[in-house]
Formats: sequence, C-alpha cells, structure tokens
Amino acid sequence: MIASLPMYDRPELRMETDALWAEIRDALRRRGEPAPERLTRDTPVLWSHWQDPDLVFSQTCGMPYRTRLHGHVTLLGTPDFGLPACPPGYYRSILVMRRLFATNMPSEWGKLRLAVNDFSSQSGWAAPQNYMAGHGFSFNKTVETGAHQASVAAIIAGEADIASIDAQTWRLMCRFDDPLSALVKVGETPPTPGLPYITRIGAPANLYRAAVDEAIARLAPRTRRSLGLLGFTQIPASAYCAVPTPDLLEN
Repeated sequence: MIASLPMYDRPELRMETDALWAEIRDALRRRGEPAPERLTRDTPVLWSHWQDPDLVFSQTCGMPYRTRLHGHVTLLGTPDFGLPACPPGYYRSILVMRRLFATNMPSEWGKLRLAVNDFSSQSGWAAPQNYMAGHGFSFNKTVETGAHQASVAAIIAGEADIASIDAQTWRLMCRFDDPLSALVKVGETPPTPGLPYITRIGAPANLYRAAVDEAIARLAPRTRRSLGLLGFTQIPASAYCAVPTPDLLEN
C-alpha cells in the first residue's frame, strides 16, 4: 500500500503533515479500508507512484491530472487553503523577479528566462504560459530547475529572470525562507483548480471523501493553521480538464 502527500511536504511541516495523514489513515480504517501506517516519501518518479494499483492516497497537480491521470485514477477532491481572491480549492501562481530588475509588463517578459520547476507543472509552466497568451505574448526561454524553491534560487543567482510559483508554496516560502529580501511579485495568474487528492481507480470515492472530511475536522486547530488548511472541497474533473495545456518549447 502507498500513501503520500508530496506537494507541500516541507521539513518544517513534517510533523503536521504526518498528523494529517494519521487522521486520514484512521478515518479510512474506521470505514473498513486498509491504509498504510506511514507516508511514503522521497519517491523519485511520482508518475509510477500515482498510477500504482496499490495507491491508497496521494496528491497530484492539475496538469498531470488532466494530461495523463484523468481516467486512470479516482479524483477525490481538493484541499482548500483559503488563498486570497481564489474560490475554495482554487489557487493561482505568483510571478516573481529580482527586485533590481523587476518589471510588471508582460510585453517585456517574453525575452526573459523563465525558471520552470517542471514542464508538467500547472503553476510553474502552464499557468504562466496561459497568462502570457492572454496578453498576446509567450515565454520563449526557459531554465528547468526541478522545484519551485530551486526556481527562486535560480533567479536570486542570476541563472533565470522570472518564475511562476504556486501561491500556497509561495506563502510557505515567505513564512520559512524569506525570499522577499531579494524578490518581488510582478504579477499573478488567474485562479485554476488546486492540487487534488487522488486514489487508485475503482476505489470507493464517496467513502474516501467522507474520511478526508472527517480527518480535517478532527485535526487540532493549531495543526490546521500551521498547514493553512481550511477544508476539503469538490471540484469536478471537467474543471481540471478545461484548463488549457500549452505546447512545449522546441529548444
């Protein structure tokens, strides 16, 4: 059996993330569903992990869900982090640059090097390209970094010029990493459905949803506040699949 919560599993929040999983695990077990004692961490390839027939619980990103996982996993719902100007369960990306070179004009961004955490990332790749397309432009130069934190580091080091960071990740970075001493927000993308919880295909979805609802309600208020977790909401698969997927660049 496999369970993971890989998307916001920062070392500083390891205890709180484990507490969330313990509540979900116990709520599933009370309903007769087996669940592993502990989360699986440090999985090098999340694709095989997400599609494993032994998957009990995980969290994916909107772009992987619509491009490869839809129809191959069970969509359970989406955690709500109460992000500003976003409907429940939705999020957006924060576009950031170095303070000394910042410009909030999309017309000037096309010549900049976009730090991309992963080309299967909604927040780091699809969201900024879709945002630029809405203004009649596109990012044409990219630097793949492997993680949002690495994208921020690349900008600070001068290896990239701009990055698009998941708003919840940015909130946590501002809390733990203090990137604002070097970076400034230059824009934000429109809200899209947030990072959903999933399980294996064929799992009893309504049972799982009830377990997650109960688990979040049972979390200690201090733990919920630390995670920034307000609740759990249902966003239809059609809303995820309706988000445009930009083409990859030919480098």
